Amino acid sequence: MRSVVEKTSPDHVVSSPLRYRKPWELLWGDISEGNVCVAGDALHPMTPDLSQGGCLALEDGVVLARCLGDALLKPGKAEDEYERIEMGLKKFTQERRWRSFDVIATAFVVGFIQQSEGKMMNYLNFLQRFLPRMLLRKADFDCGKLRLMYVSFNSGVCSLKDLLQAYILTS
Repeated sequence: MRSVVEKTSPDHVVSSPLRYRKPWELLWGDISEGNVCVAGDALHPMTPDLSQGGCLALEDGVVLARCLGDALLKPGKAEDEYERIEMGLKKFTQERRWRSFDVIATAFVVGFIQQSEGKMMNYLNFLQRFLPRMLLRKADFDCGKLRLMYVSFNSGVCSLKDLLQAYILTS
């Protein structure tokens, strides 16, 4: 690894600043439109004060898969697929909006306390005794269950539709 870093030209290094989304932007902003939505760091960019960014992205994946699976497996015509996807994404945004707001706001407060100085901050640093318990509660989140399925197809190749039909059969 060291040799890779040493051989890399500084011109080929991409540096991006940490991004922060104000929590209220999640409350009043659009997370999805039509059949497109944001997830992962695009939904909840935050400073690494809670070390929860990757966890939230994994939660997003589970919730998004469940919401889209439920929406696409509802009976209907193929022409209605766009509307079903849109409804699945709206359900995803409803489920993830407050969780993302909560974690982003907590990361902001924790970072503010840890990086500030002065008499007011000395008082707020007193609150750090209570932060570990609060932070552990943030990490304990149940994002729902995905059903396990074991499917074999004769051809060995399957489409998304085949997988979704197999999913509904195991429901």
